[in-house]
Amino acid sequence: MSTKKSTAYVNGKIFTSDDSNLYAEAMIVEGGRVQWIGQKADMPAGDHETVDLAGKRVVPGFIDGHMHPIMLADFSKKISALPPAVNSLEDLAKAIREVRERQEAGQWIQGWGYDEGKLAEKRSPNRYDLDKGCDDSPVIIFRTCGHVNCVNSKALELAGITRDTPDPQGGEIDRDEKGEPTGILRENARTLVMPLLPASSEEEKIDELVDLSGLLASQGVTGAADIGQLGAGDIYGYYTAAAKKGFKQRIGIYYMWDYYWKDPDFSIPKEQRDGDQQIHVSGLKTVGDGSFSGRTAWVSQPYFGSTDEYGIPVCSDELMESAIDFCKKNHCQYSMHAMGGQAIDRIIDRVAKEDKWMEGDTPHLRLEHVTEPSENAIQKAAEHGFAFALQPIFIYSEIESYLRNLGPERTKHAYPIRTLLQRGVNVSISTDAPATSWATPSDPLPNIKCAVTRYAYDGTDCGQEEAVDVETAIKLYTRDSAFATELKNAGQLKPGFHADFVVLSDDILTVAPEDIDKIKIDATYIDGEKVFERK
Repeated sequence: MSTKKSTAYVNGKIFTSDDSNLYAEAMIVEGGRVQWIGQKADMPAGDHETVDLAGKRVVPGFIDGHMHPIMLADFSKKISALPPAVNSLEDLAKAIREVRERQEAGQWIQGWGYDEGKLAEKRSPNRYDLDKGCDDSPVIIFRTCGHVNCVNSKALELAGITRDTPDPQGGEIDRDEKGEPTGILRENARTLVMPLLPASSEEEKIDELVDLSGLLASQGVTGAADIGQLGAGDIYGYYTAAAKKGFKQRIGIYYMWDYYWKDPDFSIPKEQRDGDQQIHVSGLKTVGDGSFSGRTAWVSQPYFGSTDEYGIPVCSDELMESAIDFCKKNHCQYSMHAMGGQAIDRIIDRVAKEDKWMEGDTPHLRLEHVTEPSENAIQKAAEHGFAFALQPIFIYSEIESYLRNLGPERTKHAYPIRTLLQRGVNVSISTDAPATSWATPSDPLPNIKCAVTRYAYDGTDCGQEEAVDVETAIKLYTRDSAFATELKNAGQLKPGFHADFVVLSDDILTVAPEDIDKIKIDATYIDGEKVFERK
């Protein structure tokens, strides 16, 4: 057994995401942290184990600053309503029938990821489509955006949803020309069914997270924000238990405030707030509006082809104010899902009236998605240091929906990353997995590809003036995601920082931008430990 306590990684092409020392050839890792990094000729002498990087490109581990790992782990057991498995409503019905044949009548059948733009029929499934797959058991299929669900007739019956059921605040029950529910439930209308779904046991959730850790490592993901779950529970406890069983990634947790705000015993203990530990709690999350693909984002301009369709405001004033109050008192972050212009302006204008309540430089407000920010929002975000977490993967993978709902010109200005950076806004990029119309929703590389090329998967121009160079995209996915998520000493390769890094099969800085998604992850390291190696 070696007695050497440090490892020298040499002969690499290391991109550090540290502007003060952006490129290096070698680094020394000890105790899970980078001790030194620079040019090989300058490397300090010492009794190091040596790893030859063989000229490979190395980057900091990717940090997905907006995803839902617990949901992603759970969805892996459900029907995937995405190509190549499901290309039509008949395919979906067939997949439902296959599940029904394996289980008893009355048991729930669940699926995720449908996107009407990718179905042959170019429409959303409805209750009758799902009934063709199964009519004696409740069925629910989550739309890719996570803001719309479709259920069959049995599920409507169990939930007591009829033509006389009123729309809940911040939600809509789609109805046909006769006033009958179609099975499509938008935004807060989803809560009429969600409590009926069978819950995984805590042990199942923990084991699913451990399995997910391996997938994320194979994609070069070393850290993430869990940006809110569709239910209550001891989220911190799930992750710390999973870490003891082998979960490796760093996680910043955001509690979905809807499920906790009326619980007088809810608190975030101080010891859970340390962003330098593997699992910590970053703050709270609320949802301000819906999605563009579902035409429920609360927009400032009407949707394409409409004169009076503006989407749905979802978060009540009471919920928003209670979240701000809690975050101020506990010095934690407040995250708001805000896609449309009206939703963005609402939360920006409100929090801009407050003094910064976070300690240090961590943003006290972060906005999720920020598809169409106004000039007012951009100016105030830069002035107050708010953070924006954007997902270029949305226009890359859901281009059909964006063209239908925004039109080609507005789509080109959606997710305006370059403009925001030029104006001094804190920006990061992330996937929102599993709420992404992509077969591998947590893969960083298609996301980076879109940020750099601003072309959708089908070649549609998504606005070249908002493209960024690949070095910037990597920084947004590493350093800047760590900053927005309060992951301390992560996202850069510099002395004192966690030795989280990825060895790539090809040089992401020199390959043709359109080939970025073809790059493979050769190896992933967390705290200097190799947690994945490509066979």
